[in-house]
This record gives sequence, structure tokens and C-alpha cells, in this order.
Amino acid sequence: MANASFSAPTAIDGLQAAWGWPTAFADNLLQAQRMQMEALLSWQQSLAAINEELWDEWVCRWGGGVPIDA
Repeated sequence: MANASFSAPTAIDGLQAAWGWPTAFADNLLQAQRMQMEALLSWQQSLAAINEELWDEWVCRWGGGVPIDA
């Protein structure tokens, strides 16, 4: 027959349980901030591409030639 053993929770277990939700909350906040930063960078990259295209079209029309890509 198996012996049932019981171990009382220690103070460390209580601290780990109390510390669990703040770390999960902070992790979620950091993940949300990372997603916001990726969205901002994507938006800025698309605006930079639009600006480059408009500049190339202006150069072709008014600048007198084909733009030189570096």
C-alpha cells in the first residue's frame, strides 16, 4: 500500500505564488509594447517607400532625368 505524504507549503512557495502574477503582467505589457513598436516601424517604412517613390517621380518629371539609385 502506498504511503500518502504531505508537505506543508513553505514561505518560498508563497513568495513564488505572489510574484507570479506581476511577472506575467509585466511580460504581457512588454509584448504589447513590442507589437506597438513593430507596427510603428512598419508604418514608417511604408511612408519612407512612398516618399522615395514620389521623389523619383518628381525627379523624372522636373529634374530632367532618371534618378540614380545608390
